[in-house]
Amino acid sequence: MKNQNFLQVIKYTLIAASAGIIQVASFTIFEKVLHMKYWPSYLIALVLSVLWNFTFNRKYTFHSSNNIPKAMFLVFLYYLIFTPLSTIAGDKLTALLGGKDFIVLAGTMLVNFVTEFLFQKYVVFREN
Repeated sequence: MKNQNFLQVIKYTLIAASAGIIQVASFTIFEKVLHMKYWPSYLIALVLSVLWNFTFNRKYTFHSSNNIPKAMFLVFLYYLIFTPLSTIAGDKLTALLGGKDFIVLAGTMLVNFVTEFLFQKYVVFREN
């Protein structure tokens, strides 16, 4: 059991890291190349990384093929709370910190990494 949990954390971390690369790369394109403001850049990049993260963690970390619409709905509920909080807080923090966008992005990504893993493990995929 202990080894299984450790392996699950490692798999989740690797997949989340790849989703993080997608999020940072797309955020950079939206903000630095397309000159979009923080919040739409963050929001679009977050959606792209969530789609990637959910798809691969469902298959490889949690090995779930049970009721995918239900799992997607539960993840949607998580992001229904996380997204507005992190978008508004991130927008306010970047204004407060004088444009330290990537520091704020890193902080929100870290909070997302921990809370989403716990939510997926103990809520979305708890029956696997």
